Amino acid sequence: MHTYNHNKKSEYAFWLSYLYDNPNSIPRNLFTFTSQTIRMELKNNFIHHVYFWLKNPGSREDLAALIKGLEKLSAVPQIKFFHIGLPADTNRDVIDTTYAVSWLNVFETAEDQDVYQIHPMHLQFIEECKHLWRKVVVYDSIQH
Repeated sequence: MHTYNHNKKSEYAFWLSYLYDNPNSIPRNLFTFTSQTIRMELKNNFIHHVYFWLKNPGSREDLAALIKGLEKLSAVPQIKFFHIGLPADTNRDVIDTTYAVSWLNVFETAEDQDVYQIHPMHLQFIEECKHLWRKVVVYDSIQH
């Protein structure tokens, strides 16, 4: 496995560029591509999406601490892909932008997600960061 230093430019832009330039590096069971576009569809994976509401929503320090904790947590080997997100500046009736941070994880299997739940790094993250949030909502999904 190669390590790529992309100077913290957009994770999304980096991976799209990397995948476009290195199509043979993509596990075929994870994505499908069309010929002239970069359209990705996750295949047969377990998606774990967590939303956090901070106890102190105006605290930049608490936000930074939660993000730092999630960045450390991303090292759990069962996580294949992850995304740490902030609410987008969108405004429609169906959009909830009241959360502080979203944490999206892609696992190959539900069993990998089960291992993640009891992984020492996950348990340590909860112990070190639970004082930061007032509410957590989780959405898990599988392929239809």
